[in-house]
Formats: sequence, C-alpha cells, structure tokens
Amino acid sequence: MFGSMGITELVLILFIVLIIFGAGKLPQLGEGLGKAIKGFKKSVHEADAIEAEASAQQAQIQQPVAPDGTPGTQPGGAPAPPPPAAPPPVTSEPPKT
Repeated sequence: MFGSMGITELVLILFIVLIIFGAGKLPQLGEGLGKAIKGFKKSVHEADAIEAEASAQQAQIQQPVAPDGTPGTQPGGAPAPPPPAAPPPVTSEPPKT
C-alpha cells in the first residue's frame, strides 16, 4: 500500500503527527481529510456526468437526417429550423447622430 514503507516507519510518522498536533486535534484532522477526499471524489464524478451530458447535447445539435437520407428534415417530416442569426458586430465608436 505504501510502497517500501514498513510498519515501523508508519508508526514513527503517526507518533510525530501526534506530538505536533496533539491528541485533541487528530479527530478534527481526520474529519477534514475525509471531507476533502469526499469532495474530490464528488467533483470527479460530476465532471464525468457533465462531459457525458455535453456529448449527448452535441449529438442532438447535429443536423438530423430523414430516414430517406434527405438532410435538413426532422423526424416528423417538417423542415429543420434555420440556424440562429449572428449578432451584430460590436464597435467601440458611439453611433453618429
């Protein structure tokens, strides 16, 4: 689990931590460490879910193709809506009056 560290090294490290932080602080340190690990795992799983959702949305955004192979039609036979218009370009000049 810890590579080449033996039980003696682990006991020594635990003893040093006990001397530095004291017996009263160890439960608080353990609780904080546990919450940090739990939060990290949660964020990793949320990131995976977000990526899966984004790929599903990307698949829905792609232009659908009718069963007869005609592009630009939706499954009901209605034509696909046109793409949204581009917003006007932003200029730094104030409008002339």
